[in-house]
Amino acid sequence: MAKSINMVVILGNLTRAPELRYTPAGHAVCSFGVATNRMWKTAEGDRRDEVEFHNVVAWNKLAEICSQYLVKGQKVYIQGRLQTRTWEGKDGVRRSRTEIVADDMVMLNRPGGAPHSTPAPTVEETPAEQPAEEPVEKPVEGKEDVDPEEVKKKMPF
Repeated sequence: MAKSINMVVILGNLTRAPELRYTPAGHAVCSFGVATNRMWKTAEGDRRDEVEFHNVVAWNKLAEICSQYLVKGQKVYIQGRLQTRTWEGKDGVRRSRTEIVADDMVMLNRPGGAPHSTPAPTVEETPAEQPAEEPVEKPVEGKEDVDPEEVKKKMPF
């Protein structure tokens, strides 16, 4: 069997405030939108802009962090996978929605463009979980820290 991969990386701005809900089983789920831009020049030399809107869903601890720290307009890095849900609406019409299920999130700035002065909390270490005397960093196996400046250098805009 051939290998396959379902991975998405976007860097964009939040289009709406995160919405936190809980499933009947008590799992946190947070939904929000992210807009990404693409710029190019036509053969005639005209500059064109294109905007894509993405629906993002985060679960459990990441959902709570997104709900607590993200705000509309903020620049954010999201890494995750694509997932399409289908359901039947109350009107009997079958509907579907493709979303990015977030595995990782990095806040790149505050609304208005001011950069964060402290690193964003990760899923493993949130302010409520850190001891008062001495914060302990918990390394995440298999994941490296993402430097926002390096991400910006690689982006075409």
